[in-house]
Amino acid sequence: MEYRLLGRSGLKISMLTLGTMTFGGQGAFAKTGNTDMQGAQRQIDMCLDAGVNSIDTADIYSAGMSEEIIGEALTEGRREKLILGTKVRFPTGSKGPNERGLSRHHIVRACEDSLKRLRTDHIDLYWCHEWDGLTPLEETLAAFDDLTRSGKIGYVAVSNFSGWHVMKMIATAEREGLIRPVAQQIHYTLQAREAEYELLPIGVDQGLGSVIWSPLAGGLLSGKYRRGKPEPEGTRKAANWNEPPVRDVEALYNIVEALVEIAENRENTSPAQVALAWLLTRPSVSSLVIGARNEEQLAANLDAAQTILSTEEVSKLEAVSRPPLLYPYWHQLDSASDRLSAADLALIGPHLG
Repeated sequence: MEYRLLGRSGLKISMLTLGTMTFGGQGAFAKTGNTDMQGAQRQIDMCLDAGVNSIDTADIYSAGMSEEIIGEALTEGRREKLILGTKVRFPTGSKGPNERGLSRHHIVRACEDSLKRLRTDHIDLYWCHEWDGLTPLEETLAAFDDLTRSGKIGYVAVSNFSGWHVMKMIATAEREGLIRPVAQQIHYTLQAREAEYELLPIGVDQGLGSVIWSPLAGGLLSGKYRRGKPEPEGTRKAANWNEPPVRDVEALYNIVEALVEIAENRENTSPAQVALAWLLTRPSVSSLVIGARNEEQLAANLDAAQTILSTEEVSKLEAVSRPPLLYPYWHQLDSASDRLSAADLALIGPHLG
């Protein structure tokens, strides 16, 4: 297992992180899986044995039950071996008008509740689960700053922010002398490469580690979904879980066919492992959040840590999935390619030929 620095922080995180959206299986999250406490313990032990040192959850997953299961499962020395991350933004339990968002009121209360469910005295990595356009960032960051100084959280990060959201938070933190985010948790796959336009370049330029959620596009890149064949049963998509959206089905199948071809030309390699290995070659990527409905899926995903793609294989995947250059990037390619930074090249580099 490789360990990568999380952005400009001194925290080293395994390039694979255990995702726990399946833990609990309550409400809408039952569509993703139903892992009980015993199953959670086995998954955690499998990850620890593979060298994974990071676990990711959120207070909203199964209305807090994911956190509760993790809190019960992290016994017998497991807690101190793991970087524990959870998220704040959405309501958990109470539906009152102040039980959502990134206000000081909600952040402090949600943090205390998460600490109780997780049975721990600190959260290593606390994520803003989504943007809040109504709360001043000074208020949000001051609350995180206070929680950091009190020892209840270690690092702050953001998830599902746009490029200008991220930059506004960084600028506010630096202007006010408050805690600065160290990472961004984003959706990014061969099927959905929109993050390359702004978010990955920001990661490179601003020193934000990129942690990727749903790196197999909800199973679409696992090799189970094939052109002209019935959709597999027992999957998220079969349960009408519609993240991520698929805007071009034929393009998706072209990518899947490339993944299958590469996997078949290698020994003991699955299309899913190829898709995960490609992500680990991308700039600013620190870790991939891998979850699983069962231990077999988890074991297969963990093997991606040992999958190294050749230059030719990366080029094949690049050719079948590369997004077009939007304005102003096509203009920069034509007119400014003599003076591009590493952040610029995160998007434009593959187009230079």
